[in-house]
Amino acid sequence: MSTTITTKGQVTIPKAMRDHLGLGAGDRVDFAYADDGSVRVQPVRKPRAKAKRSKFTALIGIRNKGKRTDRLMEMLRGYASDKDDPGFR
Repeated sequence: MSTTITTKGQVTIPKAMRDHLGLGAGDRVDFAYADDGSVRVQPVRKPRAKAKRSKFTALIGIRNKGKRTDRLMEMLRGYASDKDDPGFR
């Protein structure tokens, strides 16, 4: 595969190569020199962020902690966070 360098020094990575490397818009790549003089391009992988706990996940194991059913439903459905919204009434 080949591509052309622009006047700004930019190149377009061909689609087949982007697909092979799993690259998309906004992804970063790293350039490294190999011992034989060639250059290696590889994706920069970000560490996976911890997933935000859902309201449901926060309630797991809470059954025997003295919470009433209506309080659990309020926590799960988020009514408390919407109570001041004039369009929620």
